[in-house]
Amino acid sequence: MQTGAGSIPPAGEDFVLLGYVDLDGVLRGKYATAEKFASWSDKGGAFCSVVLGWDSRDALYDNRHTGWHTGYHDDPIRVVPGEGRVMPGDGRLFHLIEYADGPGAAICPRRLAGRVCDQAEGMGLTTKMGFEYEFYVFRETPASALAKGYRGLEMLNPSTGGYSILRTAVEDDFFSGMMALARQLDTPLEAIHPEAGEGAMEYAFAPAGAMEAADRAVIYKTFSKAWGQRRGLSLCYMAKPINGLPGCGGHVHASLWKGKTSAFWDAKAPGKLSETARHYIGGQLKYMPELLAMYAPTINSFTRLAPGFWAPTGASWGFDNRTCSLRVVGDSDKSLRVELRPPAADANPYLVLAAALASGLQGIREKADPGPALAGNGYDLRPPARRRFPQSLAEAADRLRRSAMAREWFGDAFVEHFAASRMAEVAAQRAHVSDWELNRYFEMI
Repeated sequence: MQTGAGSIPPAGEDFVLLGYVDLDGVLRGKYATAEKFASWSDKGGAFCSVVLGWDSRDALYDNRHTGWHTGYHDDPIRVVPGEGRVMPGDGRLFHLIEYADGPGAAICPRRLAGRVCDQAEGMGLTTKMGFEYEFYVFRETPASALAKGYRGLEMLNPSTGGYSILRTAVEDDFFSGMMALARQLDTPLEAIHPEAGEGAMEYAFAPAGAMEAADRAVIYKTFSKAWGQRRGLSLCYMAKPINGLPGCGGHVHASLWKGKTSAFWDAKAPGKLSETARHYIGGQLKYMPELLAMYAPTINSFTRLAPGFWAPTGASWGFDNRTCSLRVVGDSDKSLRVELRPPAADANPYLVLAAALASGLQGIREKADPGPALAGNGYDLRPPARRRFPQSLAEAADRLRRSAMAREWFGDAFVEHFAASRMAEVAAQRAHVSDWELNRYFEMI
């Protein structure tokens, strides 16, 4: 059952689950009574600002918006309008919340994405997007994985089997269950299949309006992990959880539209690409290195961006070329789109949306020229300095902080806050002695 925001759920649905998406893409929230939900829907509510000041493991970091200096005040929030999603299990409803107008809204990832979509509409354009995620499945619980020190974990499959029908048939309960979960959550999948690598999987969402696409991505990712854990499985969306195997992409396909007409399609142009599409690609290429922290937000993200592992290593574009950062695909006005390949599965979909769309729109404003499409192996390309990716999260955070384009589109408050959150991640990693360091230096140095 579903109900519109602002109404009390039907009898039997005495509680509603409310969730806010933080900077790391983690859903945080609480159960609220039907009466509380109705009040928040009508009048708004309040949520502790600490979720804007701690990392994915609840460690506090210094920032201007919230902290001990503010007493970790409440910020006003609102329920995202629309129908709720039916959760697995007891069938109660789940609703997203976001920070309402005020300082919190300047930092809130969903509000940021919404502002960029508003800018697109101001240019007479709407956006369709479809996220796709790669992930690994382990026959482990979080507790058993921790007990093993995340080493020697049992994979869902004993060997690799990309696109294997055998794998799909043997693990039918997993695949059919994941599809059923997507239907229940109203986050429809177009496809799901085994990927290359032991326990590697991939699914793709059906395309939707940009904000709905990001909502689907964050909701399904979270509830798929919960669905797996209830069955003794761990679904891992880390950028690269296993040495020697490909990482996990969080690609997004996007197209721009003027009403019901594709703004990317020109039947008479080379490659059928309109000038709008070329400028969109040009803008994404130009600003991709500056915005990489929004696509690769963790220390682990940068282990994925390596040659030969199905992830790009610099800003490039090509037609149906998976070695490029931007892959132009589609053979009609309905299907022509640009696939953005740098984001990992660990990236916040709202921040990916905001960075991708803003850079593309800026390219349209500037009439940015993408240059010639790349044919062949993108890993053999030595990109010019302006198109090289930062080599670490620290460098990416610094590039974002110095980006005039990011400050214009996202505001000083977001840029400073998000960069500070990434540097807190860097500081946490620098203080840790890794297995790699022990293996390399313990005996010989």
